[in-house]
Amino acid sequence: MTSPLPAETCIGHVHLKVSDLDRAIAFYRGVLGFEVTQRRGLQAAFLSAGGYHHHIGLNTWESAGATPPPPGHTGLYHTAFLFPDRASLGAALKRVLDAGIPLDGAADHGVSEALYLRDPDQNGVELYRDRPRAEWPRDAQGNLAMDTASLDLDALLAKA
Repeated sequence: MTSPLPAETCIGHVHLKVSDLDRAIAFYRGVLGFEVTQRRGLQAAFLSAGGYHHHIGLNTWESAGATPPPPGHTGLYHTAFLFPDRASLGAALKRVLDAGIPLDGAADHGVSEALYLRDPDQNGVELYRDRPRAEWPRDAQGNLAMDTASLDLDALLAKA
């Protein structure tokens, strides 16, 4: 058995094949608020939050004009973007709704509050914020007891 990874290990970025680069940039920059850090002609772009080199890579190298994979096939389920607090998640929800993008769902998982939607290429996107670890629900043995309960979207919007 291999040794566990350090606790500081995290996913640095996700790189997506998209069918239309400008449309994908309009979603990730225009709706979600990421910044374009570099663009490589008409085929690739890199976006970030807070000046990092990139959290998202987008390219059309093999996918220009392509359709999404059909349901029931393997591939990406969703990317998840962690917001620092409830107010910033509420602001993201407002931008999504103002852009007319429907939610696939919203949930209170006990450890986090999450919004689920799709990007223009039908890739799943989760926008979420974690609760402080001290507030995470636990069972009698001390194990995490995550759940999927309704999320009050009006209360979340009020924090925006």
